[in-house]
Amino acid sequence: MKLLLEHAHVEGIRYYDTYRKHGGYRSVEKAFKMTPEEIVEEVKKSGLRGRGGAGFPTGMKWSFLAKPEGVPRHLVCNADESEPGTFKDRYLMEFIPHLLIEGLIVSSFALGSNMTYIYIRGEYAWIVDILEQAIAEAKNNGWLGKNILNSGFDCEIYVQRGGGAYICGEETALIESLEGKRGNPRIKPPFPAIQGVWMRPTVVNNVETLAAVVPIINNGGEAYASIGVGKSTGTKLLSVCGNVKKPGIYEIDMTQSVEEFIFSDEYCGGIPNGKRLKACIPGGSSVPILPANLLLKTAKGETRTMSYESLSDGGFASGSMMGSGGFIVFDEDQCVVRHTMTLARFYNHESCGQCSPCREGTGWMYKILKNIEYGKGKMSDIDLLWDIQRKIEGNTICPLGDAAAWPVAAAIRHFRDEFEWHITNADEAQNRNYGLAHYADPIHVPAGA
Repeated sequence: MKLLLEHAHVEGIRYYDTYRKHGGYRSVEKAFKMTPEEIVEEVKKSGLRGRGGAGFPTGMKWSFLAKPEGVPRHLVCNADESEPGTFKDRYLMEFIPHLLIEGLIVSSFALGSNMTYIYIRGEYAWIVDILEQAIAEAKNNGWLGKNILNSGFDCEIYVQRGGGAYICGEETALIESLEGKRGNPRIKPPFPAIQGVWMRPTVVNNVETLAAVVPIINNGGEAYASIGVGKSTGTKLLSVCGNVKKPGIYEIDMTQSVEEFIFSDEYCGGIPNGKRLKACIPGGSSVPILPANLLLKTAKGETRTMSYESLSDGGFASGSMMGSGGFIVFDEDQCVVRHTMTLARFYNHESCGQCSPCREGTGWMYKILKNIEYGKGKMSDIDLLWDIQRKIEGNTICPLGDAAAWPVAAAIRHFRDEFEWHITNADEAQNRNYGLAHYADPIHVPAGA
């Protein structure tokens, strides 16, 4: 079932006339016949969870918004999609921008935001023009501005381009940047729902989350909740890359098994060149990598599905996270140490430097991983890496520290033998291919973990 990508391949769907012809902006018309409280209730009924990474219930987040008398409130769309391996929001904004605009209008009405912002990743320069055009089309046709559809509700949407900093995907750093300051995360509390943009009550939601509000209002919260399984309701967009025959954007209903998603012709089409599946990062670079045996089965031996609960089953010892939906597949020839080093380099580069565990620890992890990868490591380095990541996780103002620590921890936990191989076979460390036979062995967890 497709809710967000139903009309994605219709020629001209980027433009207002075509989008409107295919049912666009019906949810705005329906929403204006409801009260803001009724809209929030429908979103709660839907079970929609934030699609940017944390998976927090959207309706609950909306209900936290403070409403002090005489103080403006704001909605901010987090379009700072900088998580390596994730590109689904880019697709929505580039090819179906009016879906996002429609979701923003409905959400703004529900939250009482008369000034709403799209904070977009700095590298998405060409998409800024697409969004600006869509906003202008919506305004010219009466969907934005003063007294929209004679509802008494005023709303303007502004696009703010970021400076290309991954840290600004964290909502308080995003707010700081939106205000024209350096994008450093804020200490919480107070949370943005109480003091956000210019210290006013603010809700920050991801692009896919806000787009999903459209089918929720059109079809009703209960209808949306009937899709999926458990608390993983509705559909989910996934950005697929790596060693698959058919990389791209897929919309699934989360009852899909991981195995079918990877190997069926309807989705990823399997691994190219007859290679075997070695591992996968199921939710963007910041979530734990899983070896094939744990990716296809849960800790209880059940078939793992593409849902929030199933992917996290067993915790980080044997599970991972849905995260941002960046699904990265590795075949048997891929080197986990090299990929972990690349991720560590990224997180070291993107650390804002505000917290010393992250500022210093990410650099140490990258240097140690680089030594191991290039045949200069020692056996003690593996336990040192483990110790460093443990001292970063949970000890920083924002989750970037956790995002840097989790990939390293999972790589050591599941592929410790690969780290050891680099050290004992230093001369061959850059010219080798890995077999797969022993990756179904029990999980390797360092002493004291």
